[in-house]
Parts: sequence; structure tokens; C-alpha cells
Amino acid sequence: MYRHWLEFEKPVEEIEKKIEELRSYQTEGGSRTADEIAKLEKKAKNLLKEVYAKLTPSQVTQVARHPDRPYTMDYIQNMFEDFIELHGDRCFKDDPAIVGGVARLDGQPVVVMGQQKGRNTKEKVYRNFGMPHPEGYRKALRLMRLAERFNRPVFTFIDTPGAYPGIGAEERGQSEAIATNLMVMSSLKVPIITTVIGEGGSGGALAIGVADRVLMLEFSTYSVISPEGCAAILWKDGSKADLAAKALKIDAAELLKLGVIDKIVKEPVGGAHRDPQTAYKSLKTVLISQLKELNVHTREDLVELRYNKFRNMGVFSEPKRY
Repeated sequence: MYRHWLEFEKPVEEIEKKIEELRSYQTEGGSRTADEIAKLEKKAKNLLKEVYAKLTPSQVTQVARHPDRPYTMDYIQNMFEDFIELHGDRCFKDDPAIVGGVARLDGQPVVVMGQQKGRNTKEKVYRNFGMPHPEGYRKALRLMRLAERFNRPVFTFIDTPGAYPGIGAEERGQSEAIATNLMVMSSLKVPIITTVIGEGGSGGALAIGVADRVLMLEFSTYSVISPEGCAAILWKDGSKADLAAKALKIDAAELLKLGVIDKIVKEPVGGAHRDPQTAYKSLKTVLISQLKELNVHTREDLVELRYNKFRNMGVFSEPKRY
């Protein structure tokens, strides 16, 4: 049975427990028990679909942070072929919070990278909870420049609460590393496709997110700050995170309306963590399609289109006052 239930999934959890209970003595009940299980499974699936169809921004945040949600390495290993991981920034050290290297997508050579979180306590500490140091962003920069040199498209996967804010990271130039990535990505002469697969937090996310196509998985988030951080700053009360999440417009549907992202990638019912293989297959199809669209442009056109894309964000007009 599924184990990591979120609070709003409790009604589905109760049905799933009944199903497990019936299965434990299914041989005694015969076909009658099997029919009852089938009815409950259908009911659970419909209820799960109903629950996920009306999630609040705060609930979407919980799904984006789900401990069983596929991470960057899961997508790389299941969607790309011949992946070879590259390490180090050639300046200080290797940062495990960002993984990347060369690979193939549908036969085409590409460069792929993204933030990587950990599953258990040891992995989480090793990956620094998916919060990169400046050397992580410099490793990403090194990979991007390698991609441009060999004319390989770049795929990035965003999944971080934000860049690591520690003293050491700041001393080694965290803000400079992020700013350099923004500058270089804006003029990189190869196709860039970014997918937000979990959390997309602040400059830590944007540092690998300046792309020709910005995609978001259906139940991921992308914002300038976490709901808890926003609530602590605005109201000095972290318990108002639900209100902050709504105000931040962090979910994919709102960001698509605002033009911050280009496409929403549907997830299996109940989120990518319930059916990872379907999630991998769905996203791979979209990535291949997006890459084909970008491959028709010249290197110079890519830069021009990317420039216009980001310049047009946030444009608004005020009503005339008489």
C-alpha cells in the first residue's frame, strides 16, 4: 500500500486501507471479495482525481515537496540514453546539489543538468537538501559552455528550495555565480529547455532557468520565495503560509496565465510520485517535441527570441485617468 499520505489525501487513504484489508483474506472470499476490491479501487481512483482537480496553492506546494517525488537523476536515467556525469567547477570543488553531464535524447547528443535532492538523511546531507553552493552553479555554467562549444542543446531540471545561503557560500560568491549564469544563459547559442519538476525557489532556481522553453510539471511550484518565508517577512507569522502561497501565484496554472512559463506537463492522477514511469514517458514526449521546434532556428535567432521572451514578461498597461 502507498505509505506517504498527505493530509488532504486522508479520504483516499481510508479506502486504500479497506482495499488492503480485503486483499489480506481475498482467497477466502473468492469472486465476491474481488468484486468488492474492484469497486473500491475505482472509487479511490475517482476520489483521488477529484481531490487533485481542486488543490489549493498550498496543497500543490506539499505535492511538489513530496518525499517520493522523482528527482533530477530519476528523470535523467529514465528519459536520456548514454548519460555520463561530469564533476567539478574547475575552481573549488564538486557540488553534489547539482548533477549534470552529457547524454542523448532520442538519439541526439545533449547536455543535461539539474538540482538533486536526497531520499534518506545521509543523502539529504550529502546533496545539501538540493540547495547548491556557488561551485554548483559554476559547474552548471561549465556544462553550458561545453554545450555551446559542441553545439548541443541544454536541458535543465529545477528542483530546489533556493540557493544555499550559508556564510561560506556567500564568501565564495553565491550571488555572482547566479548572476553570471543568468547573463551567459541569456546569450547561449544553443536551444535551452527548462523543466520545473518540484520546487522552483528564487534565484537558486532561476540560475539554471533562463531558457527558450520553460515547462512545469502540473504539481510543481515556481516562485521568488517559499510560502513560509513570504509569510514570515510580510506578517511575521509562518502559519500564514497558505495565504502567502495564494498571493504568490506559485502554481503552474497561474504562471502560465502570467506568461512566466510556456507549457504545463500533465502528471499522472495523484502526482508523478504515484506513477513515475508514466511521468517519465509523458515528459520525454514533450521534451522531444519542444526540441524539434527549437532546432529549426539558427543560433542567432535563438538568442534574439530568448531575449524578446524575457523582455516581454511583466509588461502591463494602466487604464487612462480622466
